[in-house]
Amino acid sequence: MTKITLLAMALAAGSFGAQAADYDAGKKKATEVCGMCHGPEGNKPITPDTPILAGQHYEYLVAAINQYKKGERQNPMMAPMVQPLTKAEIKNLALYFSKQSGLRAKY
Repeated sequence: MTKITLLAMALAAGSFGAQAADYDAGKKKATEVCGMCHGPEGNKPITPDTPILAGQHYEYLVAAINQYKKGERQNPMMAPMVQPLTKAEIKNLALYFSKQSGLRAKY
């Protein structure tokens, strides 16, 4: 297989995970759980140290949340927030935040 074919397959695999997620459920959970610190759409952090989630890549968000959940990323605020999340809820949140406007390249 060519590198282009492999890349296309990898991108398609990532989009299948996003398609299985529920945008509306992600929005509801984001408002209930994440909105206090990241803003309801993930683009209004309460402190400069709070990351903007809006516009992040779906796969990155899923990976980051799972890393907090497993303890691979350490943060005293995030750890208790992500522990009760199910795999479906993580995918839903990632889909919702990935579809929001937020990140802008600054050059």
